[in-house]
Amino acid sequence: MAWYAYCIAEKQAFPELAHHRKPVPFDSQVGVLGNQIFLYPASDFAVIVSEHNPEDNLEQKSAVDHARVIANCFEHSTVLPFRFGTVFPDDDALRRSVRSNQRQFTANVERLRGKAEMHLKVVFDDAGPDSPKYHSSPCVGKEYLSRLRETATVQRERQTKAKAVFVQVHRMFSPLEEDITCRRTDSGKMLLDIAHLIEHESVVRYQNKYSCASQTMRDCQIMLSGPWPPYHFIHGTHRVSAQAAHA
Repeated sequence: MAWYAYCIAEKQAFPELAHHRKPVPFDSQVGVLGNQIFLYPASDFAVIVSEHNPEDNLEQKSAVDHARVIANCFEHSTVLPFRFGTVFPDDDALRRSVRSNQRQFTANVERLRGKAEMHLKVVFDDAGPDSPKYHSSPCVGKEYLSRLRETATVQRERQTKAKAVFVQVHRMFSPLEEDITCRRTDSGKMLLDIAHLIEHESVVRYQNKYSCASQTMRDCQIMLSGPWPPYHFIHGTHRVSAQAAHA
């Protein structure tokens, strides 16, 4: 029996596993391709899985269903998500994975218990457009060096502004941990993509801070989502790929 894996959860969060060593149906939930969700007991954990036919093709909707199952489990327990498409070919492969990663799983669960991830997207104007000359025909000599200087100046201005916005956001929200990426959008704006780790009991307070930030940072567009399972804050290698699971 092949198993499609969604996440690792705390076994103690599911009383129905107290006297079972075999997979137990998890309520009436369905996962990818409409398959029944099971709680698979393994050591101190419950692995959230569904039966899987290796010949089945996973599609875009399956990725949405994968995330939905993890979010539903997050309502019951601390969860450590598997990457979309992770499949264990049989029971032995699943149990071996849990045994070999048990120390890392335990450490992550202890560190992330009672915590949630909030996600901010902060969009603001670029510090300055690229020099039109940069997009013109190739050049050499002094003109080439001039373009390099102009480009370097614009890059420094962008980095300075992005850092200033990030520092402002950090001070307003004061997360336990944060993960950030910065890029320029196709429309010429700058986008800070920020994940914040917070105490789950602080979600309402965080949402209130978001409302204040939206009023204070009027030169930015701020979008909030969450609470989510702490995808960005899981240490180690447990989020194995489908290829690794088959190995």
